[in-house]
Amino acid sequence: MTTRQEWLNALLKIVSPVLDALEKGGLRERLPLDFHPERADFAPLEAFGRSMLGLAPWLEAEESKLGEEERSLQRQAREKALLCISRATDPSSPDYMLFDRGGQPLVDTAFLAHSFLRAPKALSGALDSRVKRQVADAFRASRKIPPADCNWLFFSAMVEAGLYVLGEEYDIMRVLTALRAFRRWYVGDGAYGDGDAFHWDYYNSFVIQPMYVDIVNLMRHEHPEIAAQRDTVNRRAGRYASVLERMIGPEGSYPVVGRSVCYRFGAFQMLAQAALEHMLEPHLTPASVRCALTAVIERVMKAPDMFDAQGFLRPGVYGYQPELAEPYINIGSLYLCSAVFLPLGLTPDDPFWADPDEDWTGKKVWRGGHITIDHAED
Repeated sequence: MTTRQEWLNALLKIVSPVLDALEKGGLRERLPLDFHPERADFAPLEAFGRSMLGLAPWLEAEESKLGEEERSLQRQAREKALLCISRATDPSSPDYMLFDRGGQPLVDTAFLAHSFLRAPKALSGALDSRVKRQVADAFRASRKIPPADCNWLFFSAMVEAGLYVLGEEYDIMRVLTALRAFRRWYVGDGAYGDGDAFHWDYYNSFVIQPMYVDIVNLMRHEHPEIAAQRDTVNRRAGRYASVLERMIGPEGSYPVVGRSVCYRFGAFQMLAQAALEHMLEPHLTPASVRCALTAVIERVMKAPDMFDAQGFLRPGVYGYQPELAEPYINIGSLYLCSAVFLPLGLTPDDPFWADPDEDWTGKKVWRGGHITIDHAED
């Protein structure tokens, strides 16, 4: 089995129970809702939006460059994803999702919208007019929820970016508000505060930098203030990706620090995105990042009790550790782990997949090898 096949198998093992149930109109019925049941209303959109977040780049990958088996899987997944989008946004569907009240739906409407940015042809460009209207209505409904003065500003901005991709009217001020806030909240060395304070957690990777990068790159022609930020935002994201790479130990473990650690290897979204978008700093090779992320994926996936009997995720970092889940986390929340698989959007001939295996920083240095000295940036 190739490394790419291993990654794809892991991604599909994670997201398929969600998509299979939603395709049949049975996600609300099948998704486990007894873990933090007070969050049950939000769980279906969390599971779906976050699954799509990591799946989207692979759906967008150039079909002609894939092997026959992978191409067949991709076609099936594209069709399933489009049907799931219809089910989730159709008010007459038993799996119509909550978009407009309770706070949390703003978060996961944004994750779903982010998937549209990552697959503009396979998703937003492939919707029929009826479903496109449904999606736009769902996105607009989330505007009723005011964002908190923290990473939530990017959820509001990402919904507008999703409307932009759909060809709908969007509110540029919701975008500029987020970009202006985080320009102020930069704390140095590739990291942003989450509001006025800096937190030792992975929210720079879970939310802040991936959304910042993709919104700025997508909408840079819509306002000169956005265009002016692009180079700086991308440079800082590349630096942060390098920091993430150095957090991966020789055996694929990483620091379990901060909140939302039950998102597992979703903690490495910005490193995965930097590889996908060819934003890695020069001292990092694509092959070394592939090997580093593979070590993390293998370490996490081999844990016992990561999945329940139906194949849905269970809370924890390594297997089932429910005590690590904050009160806002339900089973749907856990699907942010899909974000580690973003490089599947690169075709097999890309150096990320095609170059020979290479040790990553943490493995090199603890074998007595030679690495590039690390330098902080302003």
